[in-house]
Amino acid sequence: MDGSDRKEDLVNRADPHDRGADKHRYVSTSQAAEALGVSVTTVKRWVDDGILPAQRTVGKHRKLLLADVQRMVREGNLSQTNSSPAVPTSSPEQNEPERLQEELIRAARDGNTDRVRHLILSGYRNSMAIETLADSVIAPTLHQIGHDWETGSVDVVSEHRATQACVSALYELRALLRSSPEKGRPVAVGGAPEHDHFLLPTLLAKLTLLESGWDAINLGPHTPMSAFQTALDQLCPALIWVSVTWVETPDAFLRDYNAFYHEAEARGVAVVVGGQGLIPELRSRMGYTSFGDRLMHLAAFSRSVYRRPPQLHRGRAQGSGGQSVGTAEANNETADPSGRLPLA
Repeated sequence: MDGSDRKEDLVNRADPHDRGADKHRYVSTSQAAEALGVSVTTVKRWVDDGILPAQRTVGKHRKLLLADVQRMVREGNLSQTNSSPAVPTSSPEQNEPERLQEELIRAARDGNTDRVRHLILSGYRNSMAIETLADSVIAPTLHQIGHDWETGSVDVVSEHRATQACVSALYELRALLRSSPEKGRPVAVGGAPEHDHFLLPTLLAKLTLLESGWDAINLGPHTPMSAFQTALDQLCPALIWVSVTWVETPDAFLRDYNAFYHEAEARGVAVVVGGQGLIPELRSRMGYTSFGDRLMHLAAFSRSVYRRPPQLHRGRAQGSGGQSVGTAEANNETADPSGRLPLA
């Protein structure tokens, strides 16, 4: 089994929803041009220059993944984009985290799972970063629904359905985020430790890293440190995340985790930890590269390690020597990795 086979085996073991999750939908160059607010000629040039991925039909026509066009609408630094039935976006009001959170709580309490899914996807399509969705919308909503269940305001079925609706929406987001990955991006691997069965925190960490340009591989919940070690050996990651929502036996967790951390540190691999289960007494006995109580801290740290390739401007910008270029300058972001959440 070669390296690529081992990597696929680890991915499939950890996250069975990955298999068959992508539902490809294509749009034409004219539909893409309408949504992006550029000419069809510009879209074709971006395709021919390798800036915008596309496939060719039997008749040699270009077809583009809807997910790629939606992502360019969100991230392309274009001066104007237009509404297009073929490339749906959302209303500007759903770009406000506080309002979106209120609507999401209402939908979750009503048991309207389709509305829950729609609101999460709308927030992302309206340019809300994954870490903002996680920290300011999804996490407080689920916290409120959990509180409602504890006080008897909603039953356990409603609480579980709300969680599953969030998970369903996040798997759809994952398909959008990984539809056309950049070449040469670094690998990040993570998960939740053994006996921690919480799915959402480590899934949200994966999505945050995908959006930051990483090849993020989620080992999932209830993952023994031996599996983290296997991933370290086989996948050669530049970053490991450990999302800790629950620790069953602190001494056993610390023994296994610290042994793994020292091995990762010796190899120069960054280890980022976070989660509601990392109380100060436990964290004070752990080694780590960075700690975060919110996903914004994971995003900031990851961008300090790797800055993704530059984004597009409309058309061809002129370089300093008069040479045409098809991308914008890189975004010079700096990071402050301090803080604390489940990597959710």
